[in-house]
Amino acid sequence: MPRDAIPITIEDVSLFARSLRNQLSPDTPHQTTLNAVARAAGYRNFQHLKAAHGWAETPAETPPDLARVRRAAARFDSAGRFTGWPTKRSLRMLCLWPIWARLDPKSVRNEREISEEIHELCTFRDAAGIRREMVGEGMLTRTLDGSEYRRLNRRPDPTQRALIRLVVP
Repeated sequence: MPRDAIPITIEDVSLFARSLRNQLSPDTPHQTTLNAVARAAGYRNFQHLKAAHGWAETPAETPPDLARVRRAAARFDSAGRFTGWPTKRSLRMLCLWPIWARLDPKSVRNEREISEEIHELCTFRDAAGIRREMVGEGMLTRTLDGSEYRRLNRRPDPTQRALIRLVVP
């Protein structure tokens, strides 16, 4: 390092860029200032700076809502069968996940076959309602004539995964 070089560590580059922008040209967009700071440090743009330092834009996963998990789990018996629809819609949608988790993701079923599978996972008979909700929530897909049903592979959120682990034997 040359004698006249002064090393600088910036804890929050966004805050630094905002302060710099306010001092030099308050009308400049924040992203433009971030890119200028990154270029001054030898990077192509702010994205390049973040990537070079391993800063991913993946937000931290939120912990599961255990109170909702407990309320939803109360709708399943000891064998993991769904015992009835909760009144609250958000809880009803959460209760679909243990059923979804037990459906084979590779098989293609007709309406009768999917209904039989759903009835085995429930203590009440409302396969049509469960199918309809699962299709509406993007958990199942069906052809327009209803001749083929397929489970869509999705990643359940932390609350949904906690319920699946608790309910599915």
